[in-house]
Amino acid sequence: MSNLSGIISAVNGRRIITAGLVIIALLSGSGLLAQTNPMQKFGGGGAGGGKASDTLAHRKPDTITIHYRYLDTSSLNKLDSDILDFGTKIPSPSTSINLGNLGTPARSLIFTPHLQSGFDPGFHAYDQYLYTVNDTKFYNTTKPYTELGYFLGSRSEQTIDIFHTQNIRPNFNFVLQYRLINAPGKFQNQNTNHDNYRASSWYQSYNKRYQNFFIFVGNKLEASDNGGLVKKSDLDTSYYSNQLTLPVNLGNNLTSSYGNPFVTSVTTGTKYSTNTILFRNQYDLGQKDSIVTDTSVIPLFYPRVRLENTLAYTTYSYTFLDEANPLAPYSLDSTWYTQKYNLNYVGRSQIGTRLVADTFFRKDAWHVVSDDFSIYQFPDAHNPQQFFKIGATLESIKGTFDSASLYSGSLIYPKGSASDYNVFGHAEYRNKTRNQKWDIEAFGKLYLEGLNVGDYNAYVALKRYISKAIGYFQGGFENVLRTPSYIFNSGSAFNYDPTAHVNGKENTTHIFASLDQPEHRMSVTGSYYLMSNYSYVSNFYKLGQQGALFNMLEISLKKQFTLYRHWKWRTNTTFQQVAGSSPVHAPLLVSFNQIGYDGNFGLHNLFVSFGTEIRYISTYKADGYSPLTGQFFTQSDSTIAQRLPDINLYLHLRIRSFSGYVRLENLNAFTLKPNGFGFYANNFIAPSYPEPGMVIRFGVLWGFVN
Repeated sequence: MSNLSGIISAVNGRRIITAGLVIIALLSGSGLLAQTNPMQKFGGGGAGGGKASDTLAHRKPDTITIHYRYLDTSSLNKLDSDILDFGTKIPSPSTSINLGNLGTPARSLIFTPHLQSGFDPGFHAYDQYLYTVNDTKFYNTTKPYTELGYFLGSRSEQTIDIFHTQNIRPNFNFVLQYRLINAPGKFQNQNTNHDNYRASSWYQSYNKRYQNFFIFVGNKLEASDNGGLVKKSDLDTSYYSNQLTLPVNLGNNLTSSYGNPFVTSVTTGTKYSTNTILFRNQYDLGQKDSIVTDTSVIPLFYPRVRLENTLAYTTYSYTFLDEANPLAPYSLDSTWYTQKYNLNYVGRSQIGTRLVADTFFRKDAWHVVSDDFSIYQFPDAHNPQQFFKIGATLESIKGTFDSASLYSGSLIYPKGSASDYNVFGHAEYRNKTRNQKWDIEAFGKLYLEGLNVGDYNAYVALKRYISKAIGYFQGGFENVLRTPSYIFNSGSAFNYDPTAHVNGKENTTHIFASLDQPEHRMSVTGSYYLMSNYSYVSNFYKLGQQGALFNMLEISLKKQFTLYRHWKWRTNTTFQQVAGSSPVHAPLLVSFNQIGYDGNFGLHNLFVSFGTEIRYISTYKADGYSPLTGQFFTQSDSTIAQRLPDINLYLHLRIRSFSGYVRLENLNAFTLKPNGFGFYANNFIAPSYPEPGMVIRFGVLWGFVN
């Protein structure tokens, strides 16, 4: 624990590089864990899912036993040692894109509508970087376990991961977790600085009747917004040999944009924070039993009825701020505000002989308190994964909306507020049979009163193990009726469209199926969406709603092929097609491929994977990004086409509990003109937003027993 507290102190002091060196130094004397081949993991996922491999499966008698569960499941899982998917080490999945720098707004290339009824503030461009309640894991371990990671990229990009769990008592575990992302970026005014915190605990009474779960998750995200390049053609001119000098639409000539990792302030950009505290209590009624050994009596308990109370408090704060630079009187900011948002923002003002900066500011902040009471009934006392659940939730919602604009020295500061509530009921049935062949899940939620009255979720899925040759088949159905996110409400400070009328509830039907074949390292999934009253943003700030029905078909294949002995080809390919009049644009084909060597060269504790990664995205009208609204928006004027598919080289290795990563990314940016040899022929990922050129990344991840 002393090691952990020292690292946290260094990180909180913003001594980022020092913290990384401290991590490496501390690891040099750490104990090691035996791990299994990470290749066991590939082939799972999709709608059918798959079990992760057990890093500690072949442990020695004196080493650790560790497993975890999630809040709303009782299934126990074991740690995995996957080193193949680098997108799980830093938050950058292969099926998503960001705006050219780690930590900037990101979205999935695969169409994924928001399928959650009820209150939603509406800001999802940074979801990829959040710690959430749903991804919180509750551990049980025989010894304290710590995992430390340090990842370094070009232009001082740094990611630090700290994880620690231990049992204070055999029935009481706690977890501490922290992540820092600091990335100055390759273009002007693109720096990001994110902090994520998590603390959780899991307690179960000695007689097994009572247990409680505690979660605190906090996210503080800061990202400068440059609005993209002024001219796409500037990338191909010899005048801008240094891409850091390329003119951008917001925040030109700000000092924070020049690649300094210690400058973490945001002058023109987004500040987003969200915090959740959750406390859940459960008390079981049922049958007591015990196991008597020569030295002890081990109590057992078989629940028949469970009483549950969950209390949660969540805050959201989303801010866009532009403090124009008085030293840059020829900035294009003011013209851009007028052209894109129809706002008469002057950008900077002259008072006498003094040039002063004007300020543009928007903020939505929310406080949500919810209290849920539920009752479970277990038909089979010996199978806790079969139960009926029914409950009701009361939710209190309070919001404030601020906007400040400083024009020529005079401050305009309107402020609004909202107060509302929700009452909803929910019911659930789950049954994972004891023979592990059937897995049934059905869920429903209906809003009875309040802000989102009439909203509902209905979900049912059935999974069946067929045979070793065929694997697992899952099929399911989902229907969601939801109120559009609050940014479509005229009360939001981020609603710049006074003529918009987005009143209808969104209705989405989702039909899905999957075939998961671990034996052949293959997973095939299919999804069909039928949507009406789809809400969207267009033309930077215009709000709209598609009343007519349209549908989307998605088919995905994950498969590992053996080319020759240890040489493998792994593909994750998705085909998607929209039909009907629709504001949705998605690439017809997204394909991520790894081709390389996986093996140990005859060394028992070594596993090495090296090769190339190729990502192909078919030509399409990619969504633009609007900094002032914090939203990706649909557009039909600009078509995005890759010059070459994204190409990376990678070397990943694992020696027992140590993992190392060396990567060369975006080699497709190689070119000889107009400035000679270099990596500046960038692909574009959104209108006006290019990928960075070549990025060099390396990192270490080390797990050890304290």
